[in-house]
Amino acid sequence: MTPVRKAVILAAGLGTRMLPATKAVPKELLPIVDKPLIQYAVEECIEAGIDHIVIVLGPGKEAIAEHFAERTRADAYAREKGDAGLIARVSGPARLARFDYAMQEEALGIAHAVACAREFVEGEPFALLFPDDIIVGARSCVAQLADAFATTGGTTIAVQRVPRADIPQYGIVVPDGEGNPVRLRGVVEKPSIEEAPSDLGIVGRYILSDTIFTHIDRTPPGKNGERQITDAFASQLAAGEGVFGLAYEGTRHDTGRPLGYLVANVAVALAREDLAGPLRDRLRPLIAPEAP
Repeated sequence: MTPVRKAVILAAGLGTRMLPATKAVPKELLPIVDKPLIQYAVEECIEAGIDHIVIVLGPGKEAIAEHFAERTRADAYAREKGDAGLIARVSGPARLARFDYAMQEEALGIAHAVACAREFVEGEPFALLFPDDIIVGARSCVAQLADAFATTGGTTIAVQRVPRADIPQYGIVVPDGEGNPVRLRGVVEKPSIEEAPSDLGIVGRYILSDTIFTHIDRTPPGKNGERQITDAFASQLAAGEGVFGLAYEGTRHDTGRPLGYLVANVAVALAREDLAGPLRDRLRPLIAPEAP
């Protein structure tokens, strides 16, 4: 089995749910405490042994590439200061992995965005990440998926049980029996609550098998001319290929919405020894103010 050594991170979206903060700043560069969202996704890949990362950008997202570049103004400033700790923090992102970039000029769906990275990853399995999702746990979610892929050999999707009211916001999988990972019989994109075949929703982490581009090519554009990755999964299933769901271990924060973004910041800060105590002290009077 070919090991997973590459990842594609999708960073082409407009971040409309976080406007006006994302009007000029890519949403993937919004900070969670003191690191941008996208760096958490990159570090999750590194923990899984992935050393080549392709980031799919949209127009106006060039600042993301600068974050993972060397010889920026911030690098020059750190060197001038001669502060070893500052130099390590500023230059660290560029040294995490080998980075390549692809451009999605038009918002034509997730499968189309993946296809923009084709030249870098075709012919081998690769991880796919949406950096809106931060997953915190003892072990990288991508590493868990890569381990599962080593046993399944087929596209493996991270899933979690979602509240019934939230089902229409998710792609929902149709499990074929029990197990973890479990073989899937189908994938339904954002069904109604009444029509949902399960409560297992797809999270923004995948290992895609080396056949995925064949099935993206077979996937016709749908609503608004967009190509959806769930349709490519359905094509894999129709061809008799195995597609699997993995209920990962960890806590997911959806930072694409203001509330989830705020909760993620608090959760990450509370996990840090240098911030947990002072943050609790500051939050306590805000949450339970003393009576006058």
